[in-house]
Amino acid sequence: MRRISGILTFFSLFLILAGAQAAERWAELPAFPSMPAPKTSGMADVNDIKMYYAEYGEGDPILFIHGGLGNADVWGHQVAEFAKDHLVIVADSRGHGRSTRSAQPFGYDLMTSDYVALLDHLKIDKVTLVGWSDGGIIGIDMAMNHPEKLTRVIAQAANVTTDGVKADVLENKTFSHYIDVAGDQYKKLSPTPTEYQAFFTQISEMWATQPAWTAADLAKISVPVTLAIGDHDEAVKLDHTELMAKEIPGARLVILKSASHFAMLQDPAGYNRMIRDAMAGR
Repeated sequence: MRRISGILTFFSLFLILAGAQAAERWAELPAFPSMPAPKTSGMADVNDIKMYYAEYGEGDPILFIHGGLGNADVWGHQVAEFAKDHLVIVADSRGHGRSTRSAQPFGYDLMTSDYVALLDHLKIDKVTLVGWSDGGIIGIDMAMNHPEKLTRVIAQAANVTTDGVKADVLENKTFSHYIDVAGDQYKKLSPTPTEYQAFFTQISEMWATQPAWTAADLAKISVPVTLAIGDHDEAVKLDHTELMAKEIPGARLVILKSASHFAMLQDPAGYNRMIRDAMAGR
């Protein structure tokens, strides 16, 4: 009986530990939240595409830029929070979500020019730019090439060279799940719903070669930059982010605890607090 009791106790402890491990929030991809009703939305003629955008709230403007393969709806938690006291702008990057794409190859300079043109279209002079993954890379690109458009940049999970990305990212279970979710959303939102694989191939070609910035490039940045990364990021190397923080003048580094590449979904309250702290210079 004692032996059976011991086995059952051990088994129960195993199940508890296994359950705790399975429940780690950094290992899960929460569903995209519902978006509030926008104050305005539309399709802007930007460069050679039509770009979806939406605006919420009033106040100092914040532009949120999503990551590769995704769309603006990833920001539902942040829109709900920051529209209380800011003008919040979200958009779908070229070829993503509801926006169209052209025959031009994808590139960060090109996508940055789309966002600059969108701000001109909306008659917005300067924004705080919050960018996730590819959106963060676009933010850094804008800081280098269009600093007049920025109050500050908050870039989460961005890289500035291709060797800043983990080699096994596409094999990661959570990241693979994201690719599938992004594909499902593409089919629902895109004006070319059957072309996700072609779109994924085009984005992958960009990821393979871009960005390729040097320390000298980053040293020219003059706007305030906060770099954030989850302590369990599946895609971007921590030491790469630490190096970026050293090479960008005055950059702040924030490690997001118990969070991965998808921190805005996994810990919305902590993520929003990080943004507010960065905006306050903390």
